[in-house]
Amino acid sequence: MEFNFMKLLPLHATPSSTITLLLFSVYVSIFFCSHTELEAAAMNPSQNLSYPAFFSFGDSIVDTGNNNNLTTTAKSNFPPYGRDFMGGKPTGRFSNGKTPPDLIVETLGIKEILPAYLDPNLQIKDLYTGVNFASGGSGFDPLSSEIAMAYSLSDQIDFFKDYIVKLRDNAGEERANSIISRSVYLVAASANDIETSYFNSNIRRLQYHDNFPSYVSFLITQASNFVKELYGLGARNFLILSAPPLGCLPSTITVAGRGSRKQCIEKYNQAAQLFNTKLSAEIDSLNNNLPQSRLVYVDIYYSLLDIIQNPNKYGFEIVDRGCCGTGTFEVTLTCNKLSPVCEDVSKYIFWDSFHPTERTYKIVVSILRKKYFNSST
Repeated sequence: MEFNFMKLLPLHATPSSTITLLLFSVYVSIFFCSHTELEAAAMNPSQNLSYPAFFSFGDSIVDTGNNNNLTTTAKSNFPPYGRDFMGGKPTGRFSNGKTPPDLIVETLGIKEILPAYLDPNLQIKDLYTGVNFASGGSGFDPLSSEIAMAYSLSDQIDFFKDYIVKLRDNAGEERANSIISRSVYLVAASANDIETSYFNSNIRRLQYHDNFPSYVSFLITQASNFVKELYGLGARNFLILSAPPLGCLPSTITVAGRGSRKQCIEKYNQAAQLFNTKLSAEIDSLNNNLPQSRLVYVDIYYSLLDIIQNPNKYGFEIVDRGCCGTGTFEVTLTCNKLSPVCEDVSKYIFWDSFHPTERTYKIVVSILRKKYFNSST
């Protein structure tokens, strides 16, 4: 589901000098804003098209530290994680630096980073501009969080309910309801479901008698119900991320590559593509059936795949392994302070064997911005 955002702009839309200030804000905002709002913004370029707050739900791609105090292997609040983050400190982000939620809120002009809701140092002021509920290891399938001993999406909904109470206590019910309904909600799950719960553990594979399409139907139902639950709590504006090219992850190549690291594992990529096709269709259905909802299917699959298949175009050299350790299997606890790290992380697409580097994330966000902003279709 792609949108020609340029055609959605009024003829007298923001001049080129202002476009650089909006960038990714346009990617999100033009779809969500009414025509009247766009006309007003065009008449007054200084008006902010972004949203009052931003919230994130899902797995380790978007977790910014909620797992730090959990007894789980899915955590990263220790070196060398966070090596290139502000102050060089590990925060529970599964990368060397910032992750997608941070980059999005920064580009939207909401704030510099998106803090974890369970961060003991969380400030009251952060309630007004958004927090992160994601938990590394989780997925649409409850089994994924059980395997990882992470917070499930159901747990994340409970955290959001708790957040709503706190926001209303501090901002008042009217303002709180306005913030909740006007904000943006990022949902990024499915990787652990496909990678771990179905393929690697074989638990769901056996339960579904090796029928992956049936499992995908289950995942789509879970994803749809999750969005509907957020909608019932007042959320209206959603960014739903696709599954990434799972067959190209260094860890997948190690497990299923049969000794070769020269190419991605096709069955994992095909699985992700099937899920994405079904997810996109379900998002179309939800847009038609949830009044005043605005859901955008965000395709990160092909954005990341293009980087992996054409690394030189983006200034990368190392595709099949991460920067941490050997880069072939190290992730979370096995990527630790005893692990050697690469000399030049900018040459690597992946930080560990599963998660991209901050630089990769920045490029993906940039690709998406251009795709949705400059599309000619």
